[in-house]
Amino acid sequence: VDLADRPGASGKRTRAYGPPPAAWHGSCDSGEQFSQDDCNNKLIGARFFRLGANASTVITEDYLSPRDRDGHGSHTASTAGGNADVPASIFGINRGILSGIAPRARIAVYKVCWNDAGCFLSDIVKSIDTAVADGVDVINYSIGGGPSLLGADDVAFLFAERGGVFVATSAGNSGPAAGTVGGPATVPWITAVGASTQNRTFQGSVEPGSGAAFFGASITGGTDVLPLVDSEDAGSELCIPGELDSNVVGGKIVLCKRGVIARVDKSHAVYLAGGAGMVLYNTSDDETENTDNHWVPSVHINNTDGLAVKAYIDGASSSATARIIGGEKVAIPAPWMADFSSRGPDVVAPDIIKPDVTAPGVNILAGNTPNPFLGRPGQLFQSISGTSMSSPHVAGVGALLRQLHPDWTPAIVKSALMTSGYQDVKKEDGTTPADPFDMGGGHIAPNPAADPGLVYETGFVDYLQFLCGAGALSATGSTCSAVGSIDPSDLNLASIGVAELAGIQTVRRTVTNVGPAGTYNVSVDAPPGIDVVVSPASLTLAEGQSATYNVTFTTLPGATLDEWAFGSLTWGDGVRSVRSAVAVKPVALAAPDEVSGAGTSGSLSYDITFGYAGDFAAEPHGLIPADTQPNSVVDDPANDINTALATGVGITIHSVTIPAGTEYARFALFNDYTDGNDDLDLYVFDPDDHLVGSSGSPTADEEVNLIVPAEGDYTVVVHGWQTDGADANYTLFVWALDAADAGNMTVTAQSSATLGDTATVSLDWSGLTVATKYLGSVTYHNVASPSGYDDGLIDFTIVRVDTD
Repeated sequence: VDLADRPGASGKRTRAYGPPPAAWHGSCDSGEQFSQDDCNNKLIGARFFRLGANASTVITEDYLSPRDRDGHGSHTASTAGGNADVPASIFGINRGILSGIAPRARIAVYKVCWNDAGCFLSDIVKSIDTAVADGVDVINYSIGGGPSLLGADDVAFLFAERGGVFVATSAGNSGPAAGTVGGPATVPWITAVGASTQNRTFQGSVEPGSGAAFFGASITGGTDVLPLVDSEDAGSELCIPGELDSNVVGGKIVLCKRGVIARVDKSHAVYLAGGAGMVLYNTSDDETENTDNHWVPSVHINNTDGLAVKAYIDGASSSATARIIGGEKVAIPAPWMADFSSRGPDVVAPDIIKPDVTAPGVNILAGNTPNPFLGRPGQLFQSISGTSMSSPHVAGVGALLRQLHPDWTPAIVKSALMTSGYQDVKKEDGTTPADPFDMGGGHIAPNPAADPGLVYETGFVDYLQFLCGAGALSATGSTCSAVGSIDPSDLNLASIGVAELAGIQTVRRTVTNVGPAGTYNVSVDAPPGIDVVVSPASLTLAEGQSATYNVTFTTLPGATLDEWAFGSLTWGDGVRSVRSAVAVKPVALAAPDEVSGAGTSGSLSYDITFGYAGDFAAEPHGLIPADTQPNSVVDDPANDINTALATGVGITIHSVTIPAGTEYARFALFNDYTDGNDDLDLYVFDPDDHLVGSSGSPTADEEVNLIVPAEGDYTVVVHGWQTDGADANYTLFVWALDAADAGNMTVTAQSSATLGDTATVSLDWSGLTVATKYLGSVTYHNVASPSGYDDGLIDFTIVRVDTD
């Protein structure tokens, strides 16, 4: 499910394939520059989905067919299942022999994304359901959005998993900051893949007239010695197309700074201005260096070296010269995490460790379309980067495992990949060991995954129980009433996460032996500050037999509170090692992040668990009504927030003043307060114009929360990512909650805490105005009578009450 495929792509040439399997029900849809004859016994299905896109916009920069106009779909498809022994060349330079991960797999493509229209959720869901009905065994989904648990695509993939389809998805390219994994990678029923380096890159260099040589990534050829200029001196430091002065750039090598626009657009800017080469430099030494198909001979170097080249130009002025040495295959240390790879924790399900695994995603050589939307045309291959590139590696391995073990469920495939992962992975600095929020279970190791020994099986009902326990489904609704609920930490995954360890917690796991009979003994690498006890510590299992074990985590004196600690738990039989990543965050108190009620008066109660012993107090703040700002936003034809911010098309800007003393601010949009089926996004900038929060779900339900925000005027941007017409009407809701008790809510709680005990907190409210959304909070303190908001503050719960 992607931007589809190019017929006749070299990585997928037909080589003595028999007819499609008898269980195959798919088809090839003809369309613009694609006919049914373009399918064969390798490419056995090709469909495109555009009803959602057509309802909002007119597609003009793409083929109205399964044909790939971007290169992204051809790249991911050939990575996962391209034929073996395919020679690859770029710009006439031989780059070696390629193979897809599962070279004899059949491929079906489902085009849901359009260059000038984006990816519409209705089209995505239809494609997922169609792929499952067609009979696919594995789906690669190198698409992502905001974190979610019950988005329409999340639910579609839940039923795909129920139907026996293994799904790999990209974790996202928003790293390396914490909590950046996006949806649908945030759900536990599909395999979320981070991106790391491989031990090969294509390296070139720039040799300034100073005599130095600076090495970086390059897939292009080189240049002769030519004049060298800084793009900043040519009118555009970022090399924006149309902004470079051709009188300065013409016939020269141009130094360009990374950022804001696509890297290949920078070389296009140089090309359009008559430049002869480009040196692209990073804004940080932690950023990856990428081998893009640039429009002119190019090399991509780090920030330190880029600044050195810049200093040379400043000193040499008009006499500055350089030459670019084209890229050659070289070996490099690996794997390191890519700086862009999104990281855990999972912000919508913090007890679930994400990503699940990591795989090669930097400078991956695979197929291309000869007329891509971005990048120099005419090339059948490209070497590009992203978690979009790492995900099909896992999809391909998933296909191999499904062929080797036809009876394995998607959960078993995922478990085998997670417990067998390679551990010697570094963070993007190349020195610090990666942790589970970087790499999940580790870097995939296909051969050990084929014989994992023990596996963690999880089924459809288990996932429903998880959703009920996580609060994603109503506890009193029909589903939760029928299946019950579990603590999210007890979902039977091959990793163990406890987001709020309040003193003591025991989690349960069940393993099934898919290898020969044997005895497995456990070893534990305990997270710092945490005592870990596994019971039983030994399991003797026949082939096919299952057993359950418990893991008790206890916070030790001196443990660092409110910070994640990492470790592992490994079962071994002397031949196989079945490793589970562990992530635990000890806390003084485990309380819900938010509770909600309705009505002008009412009550509710909830439970908290203590991670300490001593005095305790709970204090009310608020409830306060929202400030509302009705407005409208036009559809963004580019579906790109950076473009919209630059042009002003597709965004509406609000100014919001946050007063001094604000402890918690919330900015929100609601589906019920739009005039249709709109996908709106929300961005919040502080008084210094720094982005401090964003929300990009596939609907108009968006929320940004700030804790103790600085006072001042904030800029709130509503982005019309996909409106269901020319524009969308909406209402922006804002709350700035201070420490005051508004007198309309009371809190009842006990006055002392006992380590590991659970207590009930009760809320009552009255006197609220109808047709209003209110917000408040309950703060928790480890002193008997707090003298102020911060006195003994250990945690808080947000309270939302709607009277509309």
